[in-house]
Amino acid sequence: MNPHHRWRQRLYIIIFESDTPAGRRFDTLLLLTILASLGVVMVDSIESVHARYHGLLSGLEWTFTAIFALEYLLRLYCSPKPLRYAFSFFGLVDLLAVLPAILALVISDAQYLLIVRVIRMIRIFRILKLRQYLAQA
Repeated sequence: MNPHHRWRQRLYIIIFESDTPAGRRFDTLLLLTILASLGVVMVDSIESVHARYHGLLSGLEWTFTAIFALEYLLRLYCSPKPLRYAFSFFGLVDLLAVLPAILALVISDAQYLLIVRVIRMIRIFRILKLRQYLAQA
């Protein structure tokens, strides 16, 4: 087995399988990142905080977007069937969590769409293995 294939396989185990120590650490880190992203959004919605710290909070939101975009690309890279993942429910959720923000960056310096924030919250359901509650949410 060549080193490239081993690297992709190891990455797949870390990213997609939460029953390994590395997978659990990845899921925990991803969950904390999503929660931090949502925390920034919540704090940014307070007018006095937004007026004073808009630049910092905007920078943090772009940083989270970059992290989530990298995570999505890594999922595509290490997936044995990238198109199958890309068009799966959670693949589409992951894409929609970053695509509007990236389009806003390309088109103009627009604020995030509210849907991006909601989709990021939906990602928590995958990490916590709460798929059965997703329809109710």
